[in-house]
Amino acid sequence: MTERGAVAEIEALIVSVPAEGNAFAEGREETLLVRVTDDNGLTGIGECPCTPIVIKAMIDQETIHFWSQGIRDVLVGEDPLEARALFDRVYHGSFYHGRRGTFIQAMSAVDIALWDLAGKQLGVPVYKLLGGARTERIRPYATCYPGDIYAGPLASIVDEIARQAEIAAGQGITAVKVPVLFGAEVSDRQVVDFAKQCRSIIGDDVLLALDFGYRWHDWYDAAWTLKRIEVHDVYFAEAPLRHDDLHGHARLAAVSPVRVGGAEFAAGRWEVREWLETGGVSLVQPGVSRAGGFTELMRIAEMCELYGAQLIPHSFATGITDMANFHLMAAALSIPMVEFRSSRLGPSRLRTELVSPPEPEIIDGFAALPTAPGLGLELNDDLVATYTKVVSS
Repeated sequence: MTERGAVAEIEALIVSVPAEGNAFAEGREETLLVRVTDDNGLTGIGECPCTPIVIKAMIDQETIHFWSQGIRDVLVGEDPLEARALFDRVYHGSFYHGRRGTFIQAMSAVDIALWDLAGKQLGVPVYKLLGGARTERIRPYATCYPGDIYAGPLASIVDEIARQAEIAAGQGITAVKVPVLFGAEVSDRQVVDFAKQCRSIIGDDVLLALDFGYRWHDWYDAAWTLKRIEVHDVYFAEAPLRHDDLHGHARLAAVSPVRVGGAEFAAGRWEVREWLETGGVSLVQPGVSRAGGFTELMRIAEMCELYGAQLIPHSFATGITDMANFHLMAAALSIPMVEFRSSRLGPSRLRTELVSPPEPEIIDGFAALPTAPGLGLELNDDLVATYTKVVSS
């Protein structure tokens, strides 16, 4: 057996392709790809979709002093199997970085790549390294986003959601989330009626969640609406209030009959703890590729057990993030489902071409546990070579 190699190289690459109809990109669709290579030439991959040029600069930074250490300077020469300890070493050497933000986002991509590499070195899926399977199958939910048409006729929005919901059902998906991104010209009473239409579209047997896109400034207005959509069996309400209004979330969560989701953009476990303690939410939604990778998300999952909360990781990037979420759900008791970016619901070259297999098979609402080593993905090196953006120093 070949001796396992230490980390030899860490690459931060901005992969940028033409958007080609992607509703979440203007002109170019980008992600920050991290590729970690060991002494034997084996590689692990990770990603962070948050402002790739900024994340790349954080990873490329060299050490300035002992409280501002470069990520590469700490990790090169180390054992990727010690990813959790390495995360802490880099974290505690980054006081000057502004750790609750860009640094955590950057380490998300690096951490995912380290776990992927460790799994490949040992020939086992990542979830086994995280402690083993706590479930026999994975439940993904799809986001039915109709595009930037919320200022147009309501009927057009409903028709597009119905079209995507039918596609999701045909893919085997039995849980969907619908963004409710109307402006102030649409009243809360109309929003309640929209929730009723969404339930009618997808039927009674499909789980329904609604994403309100930080619609309300007043928790009382949000409460008025959430109390009235309960009858439509809404599993959770994502982003009802401004993201940092923790006290407003606490008041809303105390009276809402629908689970209130929060912490979508939280960076690391310390911020998520504030959402659980001060914000009082029973559902947190940080993403594995922007809130600290496997290391932090597993800590968050275990923390949710203690607070009686659920973790449903956000995901709207590439197959790297989606598959990372599958491994997380396999290993964590507090994750009932994960967001899944189905390429059938909207075009995305990065989603379909960056890694293979592009998407897992979903049968009756569930996917099987990953079985291949690491994340179980193969990187499209040709696509990366062709579409890596050159950034001048």
